[in-house]
Amino acid sequence: MDYRFFKYTNKFWVVFLLLVLVANRALINYLLPLMDKTEARYAEIARIMVETNNWILLQIDYNVPFWAKPPLSTWLTAISIEVFGLYEFYIRLPYLITTIIIILFISRYDKIENKIFFLTPLILLLMPEFYLHAGVVSTDTMLNFSIIIVMLSFWEAMSKESGSKCWYGFFVGIGLGLLSKGPIILILTIPPIFIWLLVYKEELKKLKKIPIVSGLSLTVLISCPWYYLTELKSPGFIDYFIYGEHFKRFFDSGWKGDLYGFAKQQPFGIIWVFSIMAVFPWSFLIIGNFKKIIKKAYKNKWVCFLTCWMLFTPVFFTFSKSLIHTYTLPIVVPAALLITHFWSDFKFKRYYLSISVLFYLAILPVFYSGVIDETIQSNCDKELVENKLVSDYSLYYLNYKSFSSQFYSFGSIKMINLKQLKQKIMNEEKFAIIIEKTEIKKVDFSTIKKLKKIKSAKKKNLYISDF
Repeated sequence: MDYRFFKYTNKFWVVFLLLVLVANRALINYLLPLMDKTEARYAEIARIMVETNNWILLQIDYNVPFWAKPPLSTWLTAISIEVFGLYEFYIRLPYLITTIIIILFISRYDKIENKIFFLTPLILLLMPEFYLHAGVVSTDTMLNFSIIIVMLSFWEAMSKESGSKCWYGFFVGIGLGLLSKGPIILILTIPPIFIWLLVYKEELKKLKKIPIVSGLSLTVLISCPWYYLTELKSPGFIDYFIYGEHFKRFFDSGWKGDLYGFAKQQPFGIIWVFSIMAVFPWSFLIIGNFKKIIKKAYKNKWVCFLTCWMLFTPVFFTFSKSLIHTYTLPIVVPAALLITHFWSDFKFKRYYLSISVLFYLAILPVFYSGVIDETIQSNCDKELVENKLVSDYSLYYLNYKSFSSQFYSFGSIKMINLKQLKQKIMNEEKFAIIIEKTEIKKVDFSTIKKLKKIKSAKKKNLYISDF
């Protein structure tokens, strides 16, 4: 067979699979409602931003500041809402677009290394954590995007003789990271770079070319105005966000200062399990060839750089109890680039590729089969809030209100306690109420008897007043 034809065929299939996977993800983004707590929370913050026209101070509810995260992701979501409206697909669109930009940007390294065209983007998209974040409303996608800009701008600046312009990409990435998730951008990029420089000390002389003054000025110009304006509007923000969210959260599992959730209790070292799952099944290729990768890292600067980048995140979070699986997102790009670099050395790689593709293509049939309907209903109140039978009723939530109920009711749902519920019944008011099944046990029979159940989900019921 003609080699050129074979090479063209490979390109065709890789690009075809990429398009199918992206289309598959886009369709899921359209079909799936916004899920509690993360997605619906950030979507609601963006909705309130558009409604109140307050683009500086993030609000988790009307007049309730949200100090936990910077605004970049919320700005993108809010812009999409402003342009296209309150539809799930468009709310998730900025994250899908960011994913496509990352794919296109990373593809150039296939050409540099003379690998199969678009192989790295394909492997990247077949990693669970990356695929997931192609359609999740959160801050992690933009943080990962910022980390990629920082790390690859640094590499380009160090690799090229005329790399001074690339340093500005490095400082832009830091600025965007500070607006994406805060100082964690420095923690996840500077140490792995420092470790790489310790291995290849001869590279230190190239640091003289860093435009420190103009570069730092660019970082400050991008990030600092928002921090300053937010502290003016909501004093105490910087103390909570810098000290609480970046130190107490990770190193004090019993931290009680979290205003927006709770410390996630995890066993020490669980980040390694999360990391293996984040790039599954490709993680087994990396583990199986780890000795070869480390051995080559001492001889190949690129391999060493990717290894430092990939390993630092799980090493850093090894002794943290307060973490979730999304913290592994920064490892996916260096992992994909490493796999591509060693592609010709791997055995059974085509089996990994085939199994991964089939798994992701099976997601839509599973979605349509109804198997996950109960899971969706347990994590989203859209069906309850948009029930036609309650369209003319004031809507309430007993002792709690979910972010999805806030979003899908356009902020109109109110939280009431048991005493207020009894008062409404006594006044014979016309209302609807969502009650968690754990809360129903606390409601006396005489009160429940006055309510008519019209919809039941796994964890909650929807009632209307029955007079």
